[in-house]
Amino acid sequence: MAVSEFFQRVYEMVARIPRGKVVTYGQIAAALGAPRQARTVGWALHSAPEWLDIPWHRVVNRSGGISTRHTIGELSIQRGLLEDEGIVFNEDGRLDLKRYRWAGI
Repeated sequence: MAVSEFFQRVYEMVARIPRGKVVTYGQIAAALGAPRQARTVGWALHSAPEWLDIPWHRVVNRSGGISTRHTIGELSIQRGLLEDEGIVFNEDGRLDLKRYRWAGI
């Protein structure tokens, strides 16, 4: 699968994640048949054109943490968007994947 095709399939999957749910980079990679390509999923999301308007913020790392470096002061943009959807983070800055992970991918 060409890189651009892989990126497009990532975008299609991310677009389906419902409000208040998250998936992991590895979960997307595995669903695409490339279980060792979690970082490539991250690169795809990082390079997604803004006009796609996909819910990139609903993709987290395997421990329920935020991997993005986009921050405003101390508050992560991604964390703020997820909290707006009702997702709660613990004192370590992680969310409960058992509670918020979307299995429908």
